[in-house]
Amino acid sequence: MTTALIIGDIQRGITSGYPFARSVVPSLTELLPRARAAGVLVVFVHFAFRANGADVPRGNTMLQAFYEAGDVFHEGSAGTEIALPVAEEDVVVLKRRASAFAGTDLDLVLRARGVTTLAVAGVATSAMVAATCYDAADRGYELTVLRDGCADGDAAIHDFFMNAVFPSRGFGVMSCADWSGE
Repeated sequence: MTTALIIGDIQRGITSGYPFARSVVPSLTELLPRARAAGVLVVFVHFAFRANGADVPRGNTMLQAFYEAGDVFHEGSAGTEIALPVAEEDVVVLKRRASAFAGTDLDLVLRARGVTTLAVAGVATSAMVAATCYDAADRGYELTVLRDGCADGDAAIHDFFMNAVFPSRGFGVMSCADWSGE
């Protein structure tokens, strides 16, 4: 297994509160059985803060706003549960920042499995997806971004990343239906 599918922030508190996030659930739900059948390692990354806020940086108004939004982003709450079917062989990673790599054991898991190629999906395109892709590229992974497996609160920003930013960085961009798991 040299390929992993990274799906980030498709969790109940986000898909229930943000319609753009809900829009990717059908494409990803259809993709999951095909990815698993192709021998792809499926990794779900979800976002949460400690309930006591110990990991919320002072002065970071964006992260403080997520924390103060209620327990929807608090570790162990129903809002942080993954909103897609998780299989026993899948890996689940908890993150506390935008990138799926920042402060997590994701790189360790991927390298232990011999993964060299990543397909990235999730929300938001301009946040989790972009941060994870940049971090992965810095670590030497080959990247494909799944266009309809990602979404952003601003459709123009999503399109800008898919049509200009990601290709300019050498990342492949394709639909979930066109991705074969390679």
